Amino acid sequence: MLLTREQLQERLFALHGASLELVKDVSLETLLERIASTACEQARARYAALGVLDGKGKLEKFISVGMTHDAVKRIAHPPVGRGLLGELMDTETPLRVPVIQDHPKSVGFPAYHPKMVSFLGVPIRTIEGQIGQIYLTEKMEADEFSPDDEMIIQMLATYAATAITNARLIEKMTERDAALTRRNVDMALLNDIASTLTTSLELDEILNKTLGLVMNYMKVEAGEIFLLEEDKSTLRMMLHRGQAAEAFWTRNTFQIGEGYPGVVAQTGRPLISTDLANDPNFLREAVVEAGFHQVLSVPLVSGERVMGIMSIATRSKASFEDRSVQMLSAVGAWAGLSIENARLHVNARRLAVLEERNRIGMDLHDGIIQSIYGVGLALEGTKHLIDENPGATKEKIDHAIDGLNQAIRDLRAYILDLRPRQLGNDGLMSGIKRLIAEYRANTFSEVGFMPPDSDMKELTQTQALALFHICQEALANAAKHAKAKSVQISLWTTDDRALMEVHDDGKGFNTEEMSSFIGHGLANMQTRARSSGGDIDITSVPGEGTTVFVWVPRGIKQ
Repeated sequence: MLLTREQLQERLFALHGASLELVKDVSLETLLERIASTACEQARARYAALGVLDGKGKLEKFISVGMTHDAVKRIAHPPVGRGLLGELMDTETPLRVPVIQDHPKSVGFPAYHPKMVSFLGVPIRTIEGQIGQIYLTEKMEADEFSPDDEMIIQMLATYAATAITNARLIEKMTERDAALTRRNVDMALLNDIASTLTTSLELDEILNKTLGLVMNYMKVEAGEIFLLEEDKSTLRMMLHRGQAAEAFWTRNTFQIGEGYPGVVAQTGRPLISTDLANDPNFLREAVVEAGFHQVLSVPLVSGERVMGIMSIATRSKASFEDRSVQMLSAVGAWAGLSIENARLHVNARRLAVLEERNRIGMDLHDGIIQSIYGVGLALEGTKHLIDENPGATKEKIDHAIDGLNQAIRDLRAYILDLRPRQLGNDGLMSGIKRLIAEYRANTFSEVGFMPPDSDMKELTQTQALALFHICQEALANAAKHAKAKSVQISLWTTDDRALMEVHDDGKGFNTEEMSSFIGHGLANMQTRARSSGGDIDITSVPGEGTTVFVWVPRGIKQ
């Protein structure tokens, strides 16, 4: 039945009003349902549906109007685009059929589908092609849909194309905005982690800040960090943050391959449990009893080495997102590297302390201890003069007292600045001459001295001090071990070196066995010579004495 002019005008006004409402809605799901409902109203149909195609031309969404929810649920599956629906997807023109079952493309209806006879289908098209279809069935108050119905629904399809395109654009913009927001959150986490890990070498600070930032990012109730111990088989909990601490601390060590920490450490891959209560690999019942449902564990790695495990736990049943797992894996790699750096820093500080102790011991041995030993030798010789020459004895004792007082002053000065002051400010020549004078006074032995042509003022403090202490040690060895009767000290220079030779006529020793009994003295001499840029050679023959030959570079700043 054709519409009168007044009826057609009324429907056009109604369609215009409905179209204005369509463009107001930005939710695609709601928009599709409104289009289908508007089509029902405009064409006076009992049932309507709207199908939307994906980018490949396949049916992506199907919204129906007129059927109850229970009726829809009883149908085995939604339409897949066969029969008349498929026919409409392949055409640019509307399809109006009085009896669906009489059309050659009809494939029938699934079980529990309501009876439908008349059919009107109109494609929804944009300039780029078809994006969907409007389906109408069961024309009310007539046996079939009219050409006027077809025209009105075509006009609605034009409005719908614009509305659907806009809704999709807004949906994409919303998704993009959400992705950018997530990316900003991710970047903020990485920035905070980077700031923490690059500004601190303290292990406790690294662990605390990293775990705190991760828990805030993941919005979880608890977190913990296990570190691999030196035995490379035991993981020990170093930190717990958040709720139910007593539940997590019921088990604070795991072996490699044991429990979630052990499995992650063994495989080097993240591990997620979404149902702790029924997970046999989760070995802490108290955590389950505290209401936690999920745990995510990631390895803390440096290169290919696992340094530890970081785990977060939540009472929520919402699954962890893949991007969150990837983010935590990246954080785990950064944190693992920082943990290794922190440990290396601690080891470096320990090594520095040991080296400083060795240096202090070397300085004390070469300086103050040798001075005290010289006083001891002098007093040992003095006791033989008590009865024979009391005057000389008194003089020797006074000299020993002066030596002890000087040793006390040197020790005091060393404690104050941890630097030996044996050489003083008079230069190398004056220092060597003082050593010779003390040696003669304390041992009654002869010392020959051949000075250099220059005063060696061009030597740095380190080089001059090295020669001074090596000479001091050589004299001490000549007195203590060699029991030498005479010592010869010679200094000279070349264009690029300052050289010193100390020879004694004492007992000597076998140099082939020197490495097996080398003591602090000989080791200290080697260390001092090489640390000043030079080298040393020690030769000795049993019964024929010992020669210490040392050189240092001239004019090179150390």
